[in-house]
Amino acid sequence: MKDEYTPPKVWTWDAENGGEWAKLNRPIAGATHDKELPVGKHPLQLYSLATPNGVKVTVMLEELLAAGHTGAEYDAWLIRITEGDQFGSGFVDINPNSKIPAMLDTGTGTKLFESGSILFYLAEKFGAFLPTEHEARAQTMNWLFWLQGAAPYLGGGFGHFYAYAPYKMQYPIDRFTMEVKRQLDVLDRHLADHEYLAGDDYTIADMATCPWYGRTVAGMSYNAGEFLDVGIYKNVIRWHELVSNRPAYKRGAMVNKAFGPLEEQLRERHDASDFATRTQDKLEG
Repeated sequence: MKDEYTPPKVWTWDAENGGEWAKLNRPIAGATHDKELPVGKHPLQLYSLATPNGVKVTVMLEELLAAGHTGAEYDAWLIRITEGDQFGSGFVDINPNSKIPAMLDTGTGTKLFESGSILFYLAEKFGAFLPTEHEARAQTMNWLFWLQGAAPYLGGGFGHFYAYAPYKMQYPIDRFTMEVKRQLDVLDRHLADHEYLAGDDYTIADMATCPWYGRTVAGMSYNAGEFLDVGIYKNVIRWHELVSNRPAYKRGAMVNKAFGPLEEQLRERHDASDFATRTQDKLEG
C-alpha cells in the first residue's frame, strides 16, 4: 500500500512516474522531432490509429462511401502512438494537441483535429448522418457532445487506473467505476425507448459512441466486462449489435488497426480494394 500523497506547493514532473504511458506523456506541447506526413491521391488525408477515437472517423468515411458519396474517398495513414508518431512536426502542424485522429482536407486546405469535430465537418460537407430537422439535429448534437465529455472518464479515468496505472488504487478505481456504470445506465435507459441515440435514424452520434461504450458492453474494453457487470445493460448491447454489424462499420474498424488478428488489420487504406488485398494476413502471408 502506497503512503498517502501530500501534494507539494509547486508540482514538478517526474518522467518515470506514469505507468505504461510514462515515456510518452509530458507536461508540454509541441513537436519532438521533424517528420513530414505522407500525402496520398485523395482529397481527404487521415492520420490515425484504430483506437475508439480513431474508429469513429474511419467508420464515418466508410459509411459515406457506402451511401454513395464518392468525394469521401480517403487515404488513411497509420500513426503509431506508442512510438511517438503524434509528436512529429507534420502531425503537430495539423493537430497541435498531438492526439489522433488528425485529418487534412487537401481540397480546401482545412486542418482538422478532435474526432467529434471531424465527424461534424464531414457530416456538413456531405450532408449526411446529421439530420436537418431541428429537433433531430439537436438530439444528435446532444449525444455527440455527451460522448465527447463522457468518454474521458471511461478511458483516461477508469481505463487508466484499472488497466494501466503502475499499481492498483482503490479510490480512483471505485470513483471511475461508479461514473462509468452511471454513464452506461444513462445510455441503457435512453436506448430502451430509442432505436438509435438520436431517435429513429443512425447518425454521427452513434458512430462516435459505439466504439467507446459499445465495445465496453461487449467486454472489449480493458478486460473489464465481468468487473463492470456489462451484461445488465441489455439495451446498450442491442444497440451495439445493431451498429457494429453494419458492413461499413466493420470496414471502418479495420482501418489503421495494428493489433489483434492479422486478417482484421488494414494498417493503411488508400482504395476500397485494399480490404480484399492488403490486410496484414495477406501482406505477411
